[in-house]
Amino acid sequence: MANKLQITLTRSVIGRPQDQRETVKALGLRKMHQTVEQQDNAAIRGMINKVAHLVTVKEQ
Repeated sequence: MANKLQITLTRSVIGRPQDQRETVKALGLRKMHQTVEQQDNAAIRGMINKVAHLVTVKEQ
């Protein structure tokens, strides 16, 4: 596993279920095309898996 992950919000959360909105917020994403860097661990991977259709991920 990589040490860090770059996560970018590529699709809007408008019209998405509340739990997906909260997951995106918990990842630290607020705006479209915003990129955040998170540690690579099981919890973050699980959140990414839940909203994989909304984000893109690059390993560093």
